[in-house]
Amino acid sequence: MQTDTIIQAGIIEGFFGKPWNWSARLSGVDFLRDCGYQFYIYAPKADPFLRRRWREPLPAGTQEHLSELASRCRKSGVALGIGLTPFEIYLNYDAAARTALRSKVLQLNEIGIGMLCILFDDMRGDVDGLADLQAEVISDVCAWSNAERFIVCPTYYSYDSRLTREFGPPPRAYLRDFGRMIDRRVEVFWTGEKIISDGYSAKHLTDVAAEIGRKPFIWDNRISNDSRTRTNHLYLDPRADGWELPVDLVAGFAVNPMNQPYLSRIALCGYRRLLAGTPGRRQVLPEVCRDLVVSRLAKRLAADGRILQNSGLSRLDTDTHRRLLEWYETEKSDPYAQEVAAWLRGEYEFDPQCLTT
Repeated sequence: MQTDTIIQAGIIEGFFGKPWNWSARLSGVDFLRDCGYQFYIYAPKADPFLRRRWREPLPAGTQEHLSELASRCRKSGVALGIGLTPFEIYLNYDAAARTALRSKVLQLNEIGIGMLCILFDDMRGDVDGLADLQAEVISDVCAWSNAERFIVCPTYYSYDSRLTREFGPPPRAYLRDFGRMIDRRVEVFWTGEKIISDGYSAKHLTDVAAEIGRKPFIWDNRISNDSRTRTNHLYLDPRADGWELPVDLVAGFAVNPMNQPYLSRIALCGYRRLLAGTPGRRQVLPEVCRDLVVSRLAKRLAADGRILQNSGLSRLDTDTHRRLLEWYETEKSDPYAQEVAAWLRGEYEFDPQCLTT
């Protein structure tokens, strides 16, 4: 791994299921700053006004919360981004759709965001002229927006065959045309060889860059736990055997975290060690837990980490489940413990819109 290149890293709240609450987002900004991350992107799948109901204005309450979040980010030196998914707009990008999109972008301008992400994931892609239509939308959004940085997610954001099965085969040369048609200053999200990738080889990143005409901006799903099987796990340690990321070959690195905002902070500290090139498979979970939580809980989380991450909720026997729940429920004032307890109670339900297994 390259260690002499500074990578722009942050998080994108881009998962399905139960989103974070505003209090966790606000306090999370300070955590990101202290942990060395540069940005936070608000893009929960549960916000319909940024996805299927994108033509409707953001509710006043949401806009107020986002404005408060923007203020906190500015004070902390963390860039705020918003992910906008104009769902299937390219099927009929007529005057009415264009007017509605412009209105939404102008509303986002009022919030004062530094990054705007235009996301075309989770929708059909077997459409003639897909790249041309999406490029037109991107060009318009960039012209209307006051954001300083733009990142787009193509409909086919990985070579994973799952995308073709779910959204149909992409038009011929889709990615190459997509990269050629959009402004070179616009960055492109990419999840790797798979939707959930264990690492990113130099060869793979070089091949992708040649196809999209720029370094890919990695959207990393390794700790995301919103799918049918992954809701059963708490991914406190992001390390994988052979994990690599040649940072000089990417434009940036965005972690899509867990549905649990506080527990995600443990994994995010682990990611900082990965990005810094910390070698080997030494035990970092106990160290991270000691840095973030009170000593009694830190020891317990470190001891239970393997069960929570590897065994998972569905495989816990009755006695183990009861023992864990009784212990974590007693820590009523600790948000980390309460997230474990809520997970044990089954409060993080699978959203069937999520496609990954």
